[in-house]
Amino acid sequence: MTEPIAEWKSQTNARDTLVASKAKALRPPLTPEEQNRPFAKYYREPYPHDPKKLAIMDERADASKAIYPEQLNDLLNPGYLDLEIGWCNLPNGAGFIASMNQYPGVTAEMIDWWFVWHTLEDLRYRIWYPPAHAGLVISPETRRRFLDPAVPLKEKNWGQTHHVTEDCECGQDNIDITFLSPKDFGFDMERWKQPNVSTFAGGFGWAVPVDKKEDSLTVPALMCHIFRDIPGGIEHRTRFWMGYRMSNGKPELTLPPGVAVPQPAVQGLARHNVKEFANLGRMLPEIYAEMKGELIV
Repeated sequence: MTEPIAEWKSQTNARDTLVASKAKALRPPLTPEEQNRPFAKYYREPYPHDPKKLAIMDERADASKAIYPEQLNDLLNPGYLDLEIGWCNLPNGAGFIASMNQYPGVTAEMIDWWFVWHTLEDLRYRIWYPPAHAGLVISPETRRRFLDPAVPLKEKNWGQTHHVTEDCECGQDNIDITFLSPKDFGFDMERWKQPNVSTFAGGFGWAVPVDKKEDSLTVPALMCHIFRDIPGGIEHRTRFWMGYRMSNGKPELTLPPGVAVPQPAVQGLARHNVKEFANLGRMLPEIYAEMKGELIV
């Protein structure tokens, strides 16, 4: 008999989770409790990613084709932008990442469900991409909001922070990701409508290496996952701006003049994004159906 999520003890507090995540990054066997969870079978080798998309991330893209966060409403235009898959440093030193995926059989409701469901136990986060996802915790207040049926599913994450540990090809980082509504992220809500958008998951984050040293990179970033319906599924377009934070509701560059986000960090996140979402797109219809779209399992 599985234990209901309201009483599940896999998340105790942030300190214990961060300590445990370092060991979990080594992908140890699941505990007997974890093996008993109904989704434990997804803790496995991920589905293969698209080698062509990953190959694009081998080299820097043309920065003149990138957009700045102040231009994010261009993502609401029909069609595509000049740079949909690639990474580079912008002239101001910020790291820019673009990625795009199509997910057959996935709906906007599944996306909204996933970005809440996977936070409620760290094993749920770890099955997303086992080679790199090591741990997650949310606050008791956030947990109550997520389980409150009065809060619409797509709004549950707005203003809430996920504390995650993952490896974006530069070592394990502890990352605080605060999710925002599309309005608070800066989208023009007059244009926020079908067919150019169906849902959104994004906000701002701050990454600190698990084994932080004096010269370790710590950098804020803006994260934008925007989705629109396509025949038979959904299209996912990603943008990251590394070196930016939100300040008084607007994007603000935090890099001193002449300083750039190191290219390995930008490229590493770009490659990680290709791989983790390739796995999620294949896994999501199956796990959503098995969990019956419920948060409590």
